[in-house]
Amino acid sequence: MLGQFIINGIIKGILYSLLAIGFALVYNTTKVFHVAAAAIYVFAAFMFYFFAIVIGWPVAIAALVAIAFTMTLSWMSEIAVYRPLRQRKASNNVAMIASIGLMIVIINLLAIFFGNETKVIDNTIHRIFVLGNLIVTTPQMWQLVVGAFCIIVFLLFIGLSDWGVRLRALSVDTVLYETLGYDTSKARSLVFLMSGAFIGIASCLSAYDIGLDAHIGMNVLINAMVAMIIGGVGRFGTCVIGGITLGVLQSLTVYWFS
Repeated sequence: MLGQFIINGIIKGILYSLLAIGFALVYNTTKVFHVAAAAIYVFAAFMFYFFAIVIGWPVAIAALVAIAFTMTLSWMSEIAVYRPLRQRKASNNVAMIASIGLMIVIINLLAIFFGNETKVIDNTIHRIFVLGNLIVTTPQMWQLVVGAFCIIVFLLFIGLSDWGVRLRALSVDTVLYETLGYDTSKARSLVFLMSGAFIGIASCLSAYDIGLDAHIGMNVLINAMVAMIIGGVGRFGTCVIGGITLGVLQSLTVYWFS
């Protein structure tokens, strides 16, 4: 029984890690407290629902299109909200307040168009995978495989690629980054696109398993922020350690204290 709770916690922690990476990419490189990530998470889930249920596309295609739309929305938040504030040399507190405003607008627009009630992507009985005494459902297996693959790709990207080095340099010293002749605006655009991708992946994987509503974003964002803090603010790869640690601790808390 304990092993089942641990595997459930690891899978939940992978989802936290994906969202923590999405949040940390923005916070570490731009120092913007990207509260609107909660709304972007909700947006991804509703786009997944729209393309999979309303239009009737296959789940995999619907998820990919939803992630693409989420990346676009994340990039637009940089272009329309954060970049103008940076050009006016607004403080990070002003950017955070603007981010909260953006979150409120997006969530309420989604609630107007789709309603506040809980929605389900797939309510069929899924195949289960039995590994000894452990049981893993099909949605959980997707979360485990896809989530782990995305995390590994990200760690290789941030640690070995040229752009990964640039993003780490940008997170350390923006002024020096610009002094060396690199384009900060282009780097920030990449950051928000990647952030949208990780947020969208986490949202679609979660929505496929437990459904969605218009108010799921803030709770998961808080968990992502805690995961980032556990791993260490200013770092990228350690978000994974923080996310899995938090997921396992939450799961074991349920096991110990009912």
